[in-house]
Amino acid sequence: MRELFTDDHEAFRESFAAFVQRELVPDYLEWEKAGIAPRHIYARAGEYGFVGMAVPTQWGGGGSRDFRFNVVIAEELAAAGIGGAGLGITLHNDITTPYFVEYCNPEQAARWLPGIATGELITAIAMTEPGTGSDLAGISTTAVRDGDEYVLNGSKTFITNGINSDLIIVAARTSPDRHTGLTLLVVERGMAGFERGRNLEKVGLHSQDTAELFFHDVRVPVANRLGDEGKGFAYLTANLAQERLSIAVTGVATARAALGWTIDYVKERRAFGTTVSTFQNTKFVLAEVHTEVDIAQAYVDQCVRRLDAGTLSPADAAQAKLWCTELQQRTIDRCLQLFGGYGYMLEYPIARAYADARITSIYGGTSEVMKTIIAKGMGL
Repeated sequence: MRELFTDDHEAFRESFAAFVQRELVPDYLEWEKAGIAPRHIYARAGEYGFVGMAVPTQWGGGGSRDFRFNVVIAEELAAAGIGGAGLGITLHNDITTPYFVEYCNPEQAARWLPGIATGELITAIAMTEPGTGSDLAGISTTAVRDGDEYVLNGSKTFITNGINSDLIIVAARTSPDRHTGLTLLVVERGMAGFERGRNLEKVGLHSQDTAELFFHDVRVPVANRLGDEGKGFAYLTANLAQERLSIAVTGVATARAALGWTIDYVKERRAFGTTVSTFQNTKFVLAEVHTEVDIAQAYVDQCVRRLDAGTLSPADAAQAKLWCTELQQRTIDRCLQLFGGYGYMLEYPIARAYADARITSIYGGTSEVMKTIIAKGMGL
């Protein structure tokens, strides 16, 4: 029995689950084929208060930094098999909105937060570059101060919400120092010199628009700088714990969803004159999966409490991400095997989940980087 949620969270869950079934599920497979979800799903989510929960009420948001509401959203998206399109929503809520809430000055808050809360302004964050992945200090995109503007040059890749986004937080180098030379600038849709490249074709998460971004002498007003110049690296690392916990939450939720789909399937599927659920191997595999998922859930719930209390450490978040993403991949692989050939058909959510899962131990910091962070926390 989980003790993480209150009645308010469960009421929120009921409302969001209904929203998912009404607004996302009917057209999801078409979005998967198209390689992108429509922009209007953010605005529809905004109408019901399912985006911008952390935005202060004076700017039209929910005014709550309680991450348990974010957890509910991730769990219900996973339960419905909404991978790609769901990632765009969780990125907007869990990863980018905190930067705007935390670092916007009053003028920026008035300009951006209302649209973020309604879903009319879709957000993204651009850290990864063609030659720089987990090594944030290696970012080479430059921003040179010229009066009241920065002149931005460089490129980014693998950017979630890269096509749909209106506001992109760009990590750029304003001085040569590896750690104190990064600054966060908000690039807006339509700025001269800002170009979007391909909507990248991926192994999974097909309805999530992932793009290359190019900046050619983009003049970004100083008024679009988030926080102080040179503090970008500190801001990014401060927010990475929540980002990694968000990925872990989705990982264990997707593993649990896969377990549920598989239990339902093996109870119905017949082979050798009986249901597949009666075979000892099926029972042993699913018993092991069930146990691993429950144990992972207990740790993730503990991390959520720490995040809300302000005590979640980088090592805590790294452990959650490392274990839950690899559990997600391992669980889905074992469950897919029990579906037989049907598990390889994309009409089944287990097949889509299998493809979607592979990236989770790479983005947000690879498993190898997570192990390094954990070891550092151990004093090694």
